Amino acid sequence: MNLRSPRVSLLAACLGAALAAAGGAAHAQQASESRLDQLQEQIDAQTLKLEQMRQALSEQEGSVAELQRALNEERLAGARARGGSIPAFQEAPVAQTAAQERIEQQPAQPVGRAPEPETRPPEVAQIFDQPGVLTPSGKLVLEPSLQFGYWANDRVALVGYTIIPALLIGLIDVRQVKTTTATGAITARYGIGRRFELEAKVPYVYIDGDTISREIFTGSAVDRVFNASGHGMGDVEVTARYQLNQGGMDKAFWVGWLRYKSRTGRDLFEVTTDCVTRCVGNATGTGLPLELPTGTGFEALQPGVTWLYPTDPVVFFGSFSYLHNFPRKNVSRRVLGGAEEPLGEIDAGDIYGFNVGMGLALNEKASISLGYDQSIVGKTQQNGQDAPGSVRVVLGTLLIGASYRYNERSTLNLSLGVGVTRDTPDLTLTARLPTSY
Repeated sequence: MNLRSPRVSLLAACLGAALAAAGGAAHAQQASESRLDQLQEQIDAQTLKLEQMRQALSEQEGSVAELQRALNEERLAGARARGGSIPAFQEAPVAQTAAQERIEQQPAQPVGRAPEPETRPPEVAQIFDQPGVLTPSGKLVLEPSLQFGYWANDRVALVGYTIIPALLIGLIDVRQVKTTTATGAITARYGIGRRFELEAKVPYVYIDGDTISREIFTGSAVDRVFNASGHGMGDVEVTARYQLNQGGMDKAFWVGWLRYKSRTGRDLFEVTTDCVTRCVGNATGTGLPLELPTGTGFEALQPGVTWLYPTDPVVFFGSFSYLHNFPRKNVSRRVLGGAEEPLGEIDAGDIYGFNVGMGLALNEKASISLGYDQSIVGKTQQNGQDAPGSVRVVLGTLLIGASYRYNERSTLNLSLGVGVTRDTPDLTLTARLPTSY
């Protein structure tokens, strides 16, 4: 009998049990690791979903902000969409269009009441030169315009001296000056970004003047008429505008602008006067020009700010500005025969201006505006001294305007100005037809 056989069997059984236990532990470890991998995958999936939800929420917040800005801008366009140029939000801005496309792609959800039909707000007519609402980004506006002006002024010139009160030794020259102007211009505006635009204006001027005079105490009972006219390109202008803030209903909008005026037009120092040798001192003529100028003769820079305050059902608007004329040196006047009469340095007076108005929409296409415009012109200086006969001038004009919108691209704007001071044109008629591209 072999005693080693039971021992071998017992040892084999122990080894088998140990191996079985080790295999079970390994299997349990593999199952645990597989479970952990599944949990990690679930966590990663949930993290990805959260990130996608954050991105979607961020896009929705951006859409809401864009729609809010577009709503404020549409309110401004409805309260005061300028007739002299296509309003900045006459066509939906790019940001608003993209936001609307995203909203349209989403399923419709019920709301408290049915939405009102979408209509374009009515426009308010432009009556001042500087508009307040900017051109949309990437849009071009071409504005042909025609302006007619007329004014008459009476002058009494005392040529002589007095020896006692009410006794004049010399001549009394009574003059009436009547001037008619017609200015055709083409203006181009281009929107750069949401709050910035550039503008260029090229005018063509026709001017005609009649001077009627009679020298009293000379035995003549016949009026003398002196006529002169001129036509040609006027002073080209370039303007930049920037909207300073994001306004809204019952919140003012502020637009800053800077205008540069050239002297491309023919000025007073380039035309010929009827003086034979000189017009200063012992004059040998009336000093009146044989051809009227079409430009001012001075380069100028004009900063300003325009404000608009929409409040249902009207909008109030206005502007403040300061125009600085740059002085010219070595200026001379041209007399008969082509001779030049030196005048030295000429510094035209600077101009302080302000205006205020209100606009009211009559319906979806027609609107009217009322306003007042005033400019204070300083004295002209010659060689550092006040020029002879130079005085401070106040120009005041009452204006009324009307506009009619033909379609989404074009608006006809008419305005009438009536002078309230002696130096202001008696009548000014302006027609504008801005078209957006």
